Amino acid sequence: MNVEHDDELLSIGAFAARARLSPKALRLYDRLGLLAPAHVDEASGYRYYRPDQVERARTVALLRRLDMPLAAVADVVALDGERAARSLDGYWAGVEERFAEQRTLARYLRGRLSGRNAELYATFEVKTVDVPERYVISETRHVRANELPAWISGSAERLERAAREECGGMPGPHYVVYHSEVTEESDGPAESCVPVADAEAARAWARQRGRTADLTVRAEPAHRLAYTRITKAQVSYPQIIAAFDAVEAWVSEQGLTVTGPCREVYFVDWAETGPEDEVCDVAFPVSSA
Repeated sequence: MNVEHDDELLSIGAFAARARLSPKALRLYDRLGLLAPAHVDEASGYRYYRPDQVERARTVALLRRLDMPLAAVADVVALDGERAARSLDGYWAGVEERFAEQRTLARYLRGRLSGRNAELYATFEVKTVDVPERYVISETRHVRANELPAWISGSAERLERAAREECGGMPGPHYVVYHSEVTEESDGPAESCVPVADAEAARAWARQRGRTADLTVRAEPAHRLAYTRITKAQVSYPQIIAAFDAVEAWVSEQGLTVTGPCREVYFVDWAETGPEDEVCDVAFPVSSA
């Protein structure tokens, strides 16, 4: 084939000019499998492109301007129409969620670095609520901070299904109790809990499963919680520490006593919420004694 006289093919220089990209970028896209030339001359190694590849080249470049990883770019351009748009929507939702988390973290760090912790804590409204005695089924696990989101989600799904299908229902929301610190270095343990309506049915459910998953059924006495409500963006570690610190500071100011380990109470469907939606209460059991 005489590519010099083929009107259907463009040299890499001509194609780069039309796509508003550099030849270097086009060679990179080829190497990564994002945009292969229509023809490569065996003797010279010159790359040639079809005019109808311009749109794909421009799309790849624009997606990269969103700081989209190359693997994600490849996924998007492999799709067409609405499927490609939905894939982009999913990526961008994750970007906005991460940005919201970073904005919250920056606000927290600004307060700490400036020594204005009191001002930071004042952004959280702390209240109290009385929780009646109830039975809960729970799953306890040693986890570190990076493992925590997946474990919380999975344990909630398992326990909530058991409560609805085998333990008479859920008279209260799912919550997680931290019996010791969970960070990148410390692994708790943490206890995922779901209230149940039928204690006897819950005991039977636990007996059927034994102790392999650290499952228990226990009575939780009536108690009072001091809590503050936070958004999905604020849940991420270490941003959430600011909320716990604010509750502890408020408890001290009110002359109350912390009587148990801290906890997070989840009252909405996590998957259906955005970064700025309220999703969780961070709380401490307290008493006036």
